[in-house]
Amino acid sequence: MTAERVSTVAKPGRSPFTLWLRTHALQIGITIVAIGIWAIFAIGSPQTFFRGNIYQAFMSTTPFFGIMALWLTLVVITGEIDLSFPSIMTISMWVFATVMMATGNLAVALVLMLLMGLSAGMLNGIIITKVGVPSLVVTIGTSFFWRGMVKVLTGGTGTSLLPMRDTIFYELFVGRLFGFIPMQMVWMALFAILCWVLLNRHRLGAHIYLTGDNADSARLMGVDVDRTKIIVFGLAGFSAAFAGLVASLEVTYYWPTLGEGYLLNTLSSVFLGGTSVFGGTGTIYGTFVASFIIGAINAGIVAIGMSGFWTELIYGLIIVLSVVTQTIVGRRIK
Repeated sequence: MTAERVSTVAKPGRSPFTLWLRTHALQIGITIVAIGIWAIFAIGSPQTFFRGNIYQAFMSTTPFFGIMALWLTLVVITGEIDLSFPSIMTISMWVFATVMMATGNLAVALVLMLLMGLSAGMLNGIIITKVGVPSLVVTIGTSFFWRGMVKVLTGGTGTSLLPMRDTIFYELFVGRLFGFIPMQMVWMALFAILCWVLLNRHRLGAHIYLTGDNADSARLMGVDVDRTKIIVFGLAGFSAAFAGLVASLEVTYYWPTLGEGYLLNTLSSVFLGGTSVFGGTGTIYGTFVASFIIGAINAGIVAIGMSGFWTELIYGLIIVLSVVTQTIVGRRIK
């Protein structure tokens, strides 16, 4: 079970502080990692990391994959995986751009876009739970399907979103709060709070953890495992649609290739944040902090004088080390 749900009942010879450390080990660990990486980059390039512009840039771009990472954490905690979210981003934004151009009604376009993302995500969950196909296979297949559909429908041609720049929708989703804080950062923070509440203060969160810890035991306890998985896949699809909107509005253009560069960043954020690939363990705080670590790596590497080609190597190393560490720690706990 997750560190956030470890029992805090006192045991002989253990102080409350020791129990607190054990309970919040994941959160403490990722915080130390974040501070350490920031210190390395700050020492290597103080002229970059002691100025406010770099942090405004992080707040502008990190939410594009960080929002998806937060909701993908729920999927991974259930013991499943979703690789289709980049394609759900683009098919949902195609719906938005098409409806906007056809009707000029931004509210209708927004609702249909979010419904598209939710439906695509729930479709993944339904195939996985009702047909019994592994989530890895299902989401690879739907990823190709949605991406291929967009290419067929658009012919590779994008759509300008400049008409939205003078609307309240633009300011609401990618404007600047107090002239400095990007609104996409505000949305990411709000989603993080909502995810945390769902996982730790709502029945759905208990069902998510129980499902990932042991699905058979969860069923015996009365948990509707299939329903739980369908819900979390739907939420992941919803978040992909929303992330696609803010990413497209930031550049005021919809590209059919939207989402192609976010798969590695998103997965790295989830696993670096302490979510176990085996399910049953994970924290929203860990994913939130890890998203900014991942977002800072590319800029940090370039700032300290290394080639940008190192970025993918480091992302891959992070995923491998995270999974290996979780496996070793899990065996010792058992």
